[in-house]
Amino acid sequence: MDRVYNILLDEKLIGTTTFEKADASMGVVFGQIKFLDIETPYDFFKFYCKKKKIDFEDYPDDKVISTRTISTLKITNDKGQEIAGLGNQISGIDSESFELTIEGIPYPFYGDEFPHHVRADEERFK
Repeated sequence: MDRVYNILLDEKLIGTTTFEKADASMGVVFGQIKFLDIETPYDFFKFYCKKKKIDFEDYPDDKVISTRTISTLKITNDKGQEIAGLGNQISGIDSESFELTIEGIPYPFYGDEFPHHVRADEERFK
């Protein structure tokens, strides 16, 4: 069973992810977001980023957005530990899905938290 990670924005739970993908050599995890009580993530993040002066790129006609690091975005595991790295980004399109990426998660924490991604990376380069 995949571990579920909580996604908090300004300390409010906005969704979860399982971080189903990774680049272990770079300390990166990413996964699809399952939102709670957010019907249009594009509008939600565009408004939030404008309000907080966070850089983002968007294509309004298609409701596509990609944010830069959101410092008030916090991701925690089932023990309440924060999964922190050098940066995080949210990107997606309202008509499909959104993804959360965390870059630069330091070792040994990365290996302890995501051993399955480390093993998969090692297998890939055998």
